[in-house]
Amino acid sequence: MPLTPPQCRGMNARLWVNRNFRLLFSSALATNLGDGLIAVAIPWLATLLTSDPLLIGLVAAARHLPWALFALHAGVLTDRHDHRRLILGADTARLILSLALMGLALTANPGTAPVLGLAALAFLLGTAEVLRDNTAQTFLPDVVDKSQLERANGALWAAERLAGQLAGPPLAGFLIGLSVALPFGMQTVLLLTALALIGAVRSASQPAPKAHQPALAAIREGLGWLWHNPILRRLALVSGAFNFVGYGFFTIFILYAQRVLNLDVVGYATLLTLVACGGLAGSIFGPWVALRIGPTASLLIGIGMFSASSAMLAAQAPLGVIAAFMLADAFCGMLWDITVVSYRQRHIPAPLLGRGNSAYRFIGTGPAALGAFAFGALVSLLESPGDQTGALLWPYAVASGVTALLAIYAAFRLRLD
Repeated sequence: MPLTPPQCRGMNARLWVNRNFRLLFSSALATNLGDGLIAVAIPWLATLLTSDPLLIGLVAAARHLPWALFALHAGVLTDRHDHRRLILGADTARLILSLALMGLALTANPGTAPVLGLAALAFLLGTAEVLRDNTAQTFLPDVVDKSQLERANGALWAAERLAGQLAGPPLAGFLIGLSVALPFGMQTVLLLTALALIGAVRSASQPAPKAHQPALAAIREGLGWLWHNPILRRLALVSGAFNFVGYGFFTIFILYAQRVLNLDVVGYATLLTLVACGGLAGSIFGPWVALRIGPTASLLIGIGMFSASSAMLAAQAPLGVIAAFMLADAFCGMLWDITVVSYRQRHIPAPLLGRGNSAYRFIGTGPAALGAFAFGALVSLLESPGDQTGALLWPYAVASGVTALLAIYAAFRLRLD
């Protein structure tokens, strides 16, 4: 039975009394603001170093490739080691890499070699993020009660939208206007703050691990459990196809903004901020909406609105129309995120949660790197010296068509209710 608003308020109050959750939420604000800065700074730096869509796609692909290579191993580490310490280690590695990115931004000149260096650093950053993100999602059920997972996930998604997508992009645009290296420097400060906050979390009780299996056997156990759960298997496959298209969408969107919409860095950051308002609204109201309409409807709405938003870009609609559809897509995308993450956290057994999550992300997020590279390669193949805008429309037509087919499949084959 859906929760009534008074029940929701009572559960929200209990959530915020939890000191560990408040610290986790505060650290999420800090890390997501830093992520929002470099989400603009890395691709913008890539466009300063090269105009080749293939190389720009390579930089984006490098950051997501670790999900395909290391997600399963991250799950083994997550199930074997203290979650808080793993998060601290991953954030320390990200801090060091942010300093390296700042050094590259200060010293690099346009050319292929600096772009490849940027791709290498993005790959290492993505590797640390694989361990950090998988562990953080596994850590949350240690911190809050399962009955509060939708609200806790909604609050953490709100932190991501507020800091990473609402505050981060315009701040990045301002900082890049001064120096493209500044966003990376600020991220190091924010990661130091996050490390202090996570360090203050009292160790949550975790079940004593059983004797360690060999790594490959542990990976097979996590993959095997996921594959024999028909709902999660189908959900992972749909997520994989969706993320292939979705990450391709955003990889070339910076070129779409520059060449089709004629936006500078401030205009691009402002558009991202406006779109993030939809995600922020979704993170606030999404848990209530998802509980009212159910998880299956939440998934279908999330996929359908993405297809519609892609169609608007393919049709080269006016900027205001594109912004409106992308804002609505960000709201509906939050329904997808909250529903899927909460479903996994609730249905994967605790001893397998790290490996189950990582197996899901291997299938569901791993294809993102291929999508990022494929969309960049498609633009590079289609563009001609006399027409660099037309080549940017076709990938969005492909994205709209593919996700429309995914919505039809999900309507008949995915039932989470």
